[in-house]
Amino acid sequence: MFRLISLEREYGCGGGNIAAALAERLGWKLWDHLLTEEIARLAQVDPSAVKRCDERMDSRLHRLAKVFWRGSYERSSPLGTQVFDTDRMMSLMQEIMDRIGRDGNAVVVGRGAPFFLRENPEAFHVFLYAPRVEKIRRAVEDGISREDAEERVDSVDRERIAYVKHYFGADWPTRSLYHMMLNTAVGNDAVVETILKTMRLLEGAPKATDYERSAQPSAR
Repeated sequence: MFRLISLEREYGCGGGNIAAALAERLGWKLWDHLLTEEIARLAQVDPSAVKRCDERMDSRLHRLAKVFWRGSYERSSPLGTQVFDTDRMMSLMQEIMDRIGRDGNAVVVGRGAPFFLRENPEAFHVFLYAPRVEKIRRAVEDGISREDAEERVDSVDRERIAYVKHYFGADWPTRSLYHMMLNTAVGNDAVVETILKTMRLLEGAPKATDYERSAQPSAR
């Protein structure tokens, strides 16, 4: 029986709203903004100290870390100006994901959830994507200028690809991790219904997902 949904998404495809709709329909806990808050709580981050440390951190690594750990709300995350040691950050994430996995009844947005939960038989993994024009349209509807929307659509997912390659030695998306991959251009309601119906159809079915490392994982 599935008690978790890990939902990974391309920037701008509406993953945050879809995750929220799934959580509401199922009566489950939504780990999106809440996940960011929990990382900050466990790390006991002081904003002023973070700002000072931020000036001394490797800029490329910081950029990669920021883009992967924020949730559906992308560049507005309160962790956007905070710096964590990467090993500590991964340790915190594993700790939180283990707890979420034990508790169940949760929808988890991004943050490498399919990798962390890959051995959990109760996790249903989804990847959401959309055509570039659809992602730009959605971003503009959310109040982002068209110029910024185009820049983010072109850059955010490139950064996610680099981050996953660096820390998981895998491609993004790693297709074998997901039960399904859906084009959100069909509409949020259709996507939500398709996910819920597929979860019901696959109850009790043999394990359908696996973790296949890319042929040439990052040496860094």
